[in-house]
Amino acid sequence: MSLPSIAEVRSGGKRALAAALAAIETHAGSEALAGFLDEACREARGATLGLTGPPGVGKSTLTNALVSGWRKAGETVGVIAVDPSSRRTGGALLGDRARIATDPSDRGVFVRSMAARDRLGGLSDQTVAAMVIMRAVFDRVLVESVGIGQSEADVAMVADTVVLCIQPGSGDSLQFMKAGVMELPDVIVVTKADMGAPAQRAKADVEGALTLVARDAGAWQAPVVLVSSSSGEGLDRLAAALAAHRAWLAGGRLAARRAAQQDQWVEEALRTRFGTAGLALAGAVAAPPAGGPFLRETLLAARLQARLA
Repeated sequence: MSLPSIAEVRSGGKRALAAALAAIETHAGSEALAGFLDEACREARGATLGLTGPPGVGKSTLTNALVSGWRKAGETVGVIAVDPSSRRTGGALLGDRARIATDPSDRGVFVRSMAARDRLGGLSDQTVAAMVIMRAVFDRVLVESVGIGQSEADVAMVADTVVLCIQPGSGDSLQFMKAGVMELPDVIVVTKADMGAPAQRAKADVEGALTLVARDAGAWQAPVVLVSSSSGEGLDRLAAALAAHRAWLAGGRLAARRAAQQDQWVEEALRTRFGTAGLALAGAVAAPPAGGPFLRETLLAARLQARLA
């Protein structure tokens, strides 16, 4: 199977996109795949939103509401739902995808489930590559991480905007504050706003927790938004918060954020494959090869493999 160009994926519809996503596994480790993914990085055109939070907080319901709003606005949408893994097969249990309602005939939206496998940070090993492809095809990409409690950091590696969901009465704000998670989100959503007073208390608790987070002067201040996905309450305020963060990223911040993410991708891929000792050895080999992040990772991995053989 030869790999297509990004232009061919864009013009080929869902079938071409599905084939490109399948190539992430069938061509894993090849320079051809690395070149294709680096092309996708250069051709990025969509905004990426990472949605995370504990199980049962309402991430999939919020995903439905966001996708519906974007499609009504005429924007194309790709969704990556990272599901818990089957202990027997290692595959995705598809719980999140089953809860995301889309029209199969709608060519402007595409949903892909991916298994978290043994990753503790809430993402699948293939999520980065899938996001890069979708970001080159769609106007919006939403990555919904598996509900994993306090280990939320991985989603920041793929998202332009990180949204953390917290539900009323759960004590999540205190737990996240202890875990340092409050440093990660760009927008915080208190779900189930229709609960009334408990939702208002949760919002106040989160806002109080945010005052304890050290931020540089001029840094983005994460707003806290009350949302009820079922009734639609607060969705307009959430849309405004997302738009405000997107505007704040303009003027070089977005490029800097994505460049830092690319360095993280290379580092994490090498650490996953070769461990901490292998990652240290990578710093001792010849100067990192030029090129995009996926080609750099592929060539560095080949060098390390040869060095360790």
